[in-house]
Amino acid sequence: MIFDGRPSVIGHRGFGSGEQGGYRENSIESFLAAADRGVPWVELDARRSSDGELMLWHDPVTPAGKPILDCTASELAGAGIVRLAELLAVLPAGVGVDIDAKTILADAADPREQRTHELIARALTEYRGTRPFLVTSFDPSLPAYLAARRGETGDVALGLLTEVGFSAGPAVSAAANLGLDAICLHIDSIGAQARRIIDGAHRAGLEVMTWTPGAALAAELAQAGVDAVCVDDIPGTQAALAGIGLASGT
Repeated sequence: MIFDGRPSVIGHRGFGSGEQGGYRENSIESFLAAADRGVPWVELDARRSSDGELMLWHDPVTPAGKPILDCTASELAGAGIVRLAELLAVLPAGVGVDIDAKTILADAADPREQRTHELIARALTEYRGTRPFLVTSFDPSLPAYLAARRGETGDVALGLLTEVGFSAGPAVSAAANLGLDAICLHIDSIGAQARRIIDGAHRAGLEVMTWTPGAALAAELAQAGVDAVCVDDIPGTQAALAGIGLASGT
């Protein structure tokens, strides 16, 4: 089991995407603020630097418009972009980390040891046993690659992340047939058929996370049986779940 709560609340990029509560997404302060609110999980975006470090940034370019892949980790840190290692050193150990691994064109042809797939595998091996991890990606080859490395990385949960509007049926089938643990659906993919989709995923042995519902929709999805919600409004979601008598994860 990945998520102990039903549902577990996951802080999207920390305390929320963009700037929520005065905290910039994917910043140390944002993740710690989410942890202070008692969420059991946070989600982050991981991209590789030119010198092979995993950096926490959603977009493929820096605020100045330079490709992340063209910058060293030190250059990115100078622009305020955080290293994954830096976050893991300060985030409370009880908080699970959902790594949204951002693969890029270079991952198709670069030497295997330089690819995002391998960098994530190395990080999981290094931090094995230190906290719960879930690795998700829009690129199904990445969780499939990690599934073949479980002997090194340990009991890491793996999930397929789907794009906005991607059909839920093929997504659930893909995650199940790849031997993954979770399907992570955008709210536009789940719509009015939430209970049927969630029940189908559960029958396939998958846990279901949705991104990024507002507070009211998160409560509806919870009643439909969703396992986790990745949200931008942590306080509002916690209040909405409490309003229907549900805890927001432990």
